[in-house]
Amino acid sequence: MSEALIESTHQYLTFCLGKEIFAVDVAKAREVLDNISITKVPQTPGYMLGVINLRGNVVPVIDMRLKFGMDAVERTVDTCIIVLEISVDGEAVVIGAQADSVQEVLDISAGQIEPPPRLGTRLNTEFIQGMGNCNEEFVIILDIDKVFTTEEIFLAQSLLKDVETGAP
Repeated sequence: MSEALIESTHQYLTFCLGKEIFAVDVAKAREVLDNISITKVPQTPGYMLGVINLRGNVVPVIDMRLKFGMDAVERTVDTCIIVLEISVDGEAVVIGAQADSVQEVLDISAGQIEPPPRLGTRLNTEFIQGMGNCNEEFVIILDIDKVFTTEEIFLAQSLLKDVETGAP
């Protein structure tokens, strides 16, 4: 079989925010947490929910709905935190992303992915890797390393240092 006939397939963890389905490369997702307590941190942006204790490590948690400009909703039994390892300026950073629910891991081939739309989306398309066409539904595939700005990550890291040292 020639290499041209072999189509690359990647695995993506899918999650919902409202009626929209999003996906991140499964290699970026460390784990999914249910019903974990979030400690609020004063003077943080509205989308930053606070921090969690993950086996002795402090991890900042971002509400993905608020980050993407959607309305806030109450947490439900399906609400979860996806622990992600993202790359910022070549450095690995662990961050929690709160989603309405996690769906499944999908195998999406390169042929099923279309370029991000130029119009008609509320999202900044710079961090949309593409639109996966799976089972007659579109899945918004995120380039999770581009969702958070360097400034947001530095803010989260400085908050972590403050929380870890007990600074006000």
